[in-house]
Amino acid sequence: MRTVRVELGERSYDISIERGILKDAGPMMKALGLKGMAAVVTNPKVGGLYGALVVRSLEEAGFRPVVITVPDGEEYKSLEEAGKVFDALIEGRFERSSPIVALGGGVIGDLAGFVAATYLRGVPFVQVPTTLLSQVDSSVGGKTGVNHPKGKNLIGAFYQPRAVFIDPDVLKTLDARELKAGLAEVIKYGVIWDASFFSFLEDNADKLLKQGEEIITAIERSCAIKAEVVGKDEREEGMRAILNFGHTFGHAIEALSGYGTFRHGEAVAIGMAMAASLSTMLGGSKECEERITALLERLGMPSVPPAIGTEAFIEAMKLDKKVSGGRIRFILASGMGKVFLKEVGEDALREFLLLQGDLRQG
Repeated sequence: MRTVRVELGERSYDISIERGILKDAGPMMKALGLKGMAAVVTNPKVGGLYGALVVRSLEEAGFRPVVITVPDGEEYKSLEEAGKVFDALIEGRFERSSPIVALGGGVIGDLAGFVAATYLRGVPFVQVPTTLLSQVDSSVGGKTGVNHPKGKNLIGAFYQPRAVFIDPDVLKTLDARELKAGLAEVIKYGVIWDASFFSFLEDNADKLLKQGEEIITAIERSCAIKAEVVGKDEREEGMRAILNFGHTFGHAIEALSGYGTFRHGEAVAIGMAMAASLSTMLGGSKECEERITALLERLGMPSVPPAIGTEAFIEAMKLDKKVSGGRIRFILASGMGKVFLKEVGEDALREFLLLQGDLRQG
């Protein structure tokens, strides 16, 4: 088993990575001191594949599991669906010591984590991510939340899980598009933190798509980088903002295209290509931009923005959580493994967007 530690004092926890770990979820939760009723929040597809295995593991460890199913899709990461989960917990008389298990991808992890953070002012929470994107990103670091029609993740809380259990074998049931979408976040870690890791991804792109042992190395290194960043800046007051490379553009693309048109990782891939291009315009490395775009395309991810009006794009980005004083803050790359924070005014941003040939002026 590979283990990555997220150091947060009394709230520190382990990310455990091992093939077949789902069957051990119950005993591992029991070893953490958890007990009693356990809510397994999942969606129909993941629940159908892995729900019975996790429930059996919990029952054999002495838990009383109850499965709560949320429809599949980004559009269901909403206050309305969170309310339905609250209803199930209240009707089931779940107590403050009753753990919530998030069995699914980023939507399930974010929504279940938000519910865990707010039900009875906080109950224990365990992440069991089943997509590559959630394994390397959303399950680690304690960001929970739901979307608002005006923007992504505008309603939420920082709430750390008690543990994260990652089973690389579940990736075998992902469709190719979802696997590629997850690799966008993996690439991000190389850009923002570790140039040698980016080179590793370039050297092993084909093996990553085939889910060889290289995918486990990529998961472990991605989690380790995020754990280090989160350990230094849990609430995004400084350094943690670098994890948003490509996300300001990406979140706007998701919102304006209608949640579900692009997978989150696909929108982030386009956002990273745009951020790399903006970096070059503002004095960054052209070579860095070219390597990012080339790797995205080699792994089968989109890198060209959809036809969205410039003014609509700017207005959507103004709703981003990273806006400060009306100026939009971007994480930009000065070179591979080196990024910086830059506030960009509307005029400069408008000029940049108009240079993107695939955007229509709104």
